[in-house]
Amino acid sequence: MAPLRIPRVGIGGPVGSGKTMLIEQIVPILSANGYKVSIISNDVISKEDAERMRQNLATDKGLLPEELVIGVATGGCPHTAVREDPSINLSVVEELELKYDFLDLILIESGGDNITTTFSPALADYFIYIIDVTGGDKYPRKRGLGIENCDLLVINKIDIAPYVGADLKIMERDAKIVRRSKPTVFVNSKTGQGVDAVVSFIIKDVLFDTLPKDSKKIN
Repeated sequence: MAPLRIPRVGIGGPVGSGKTMLIEQIVPILSANGYKVSIISNDVISKEDAERMRQNLATDKGLLPEELVIGVATGGCPHTAVREDPSINLSVVEELELKYDFLDLILIESGGDNITTTFSPALADYFIYIIDVTGGDKYPRKRGLGIENCDLLVINKIDIAPYVGADLKIMERDAKIVRRSKPTVFVNSKTGQGVDAVVSFIIKDVLFDTLPKDSKKIN
């Protein structure tokens, strides 16, 4: 019998935009709601981000087993491993589905890349693209596949917008135009401000408001 497919969310964005920190804010909220999550973190050479999340979320907070935070060293262009040839990630996903059928969700973090990053639909059911205000308020209107095509655009580091001359109202306006009113969420992933809205979209649009698997077994 083939294993059940576990829903997958791809999270992409430029280097330093806050992908890892966003995941570190998302997982505790999902966990508090009873959802069991695994994380696959891609990078070109190192597995530093995976090691950090394993320490913070698994070892220190006990929100998931350590073996469910997996680092993937792609050895090449970051978007290739999540779009053109996602086989290395798909093999990890397949192993997770075989071994851990209790999982409700798999989060897949791409390596840091440019505004052309997207995820193969064979790998991710839902695509979150994160940028930050340090690129200026022109960022959304510069478009790019990531900004235009993602299911949810996240604009991070809103607390420093006044210091870098980024007007959040302009960014919101331009994002609506470029994305044809697909959702955009403004966050401060360091403090968690706005992250509840990101999680709400995941629960509604990816998990379809279903209860965690463990809750279904209990009931």
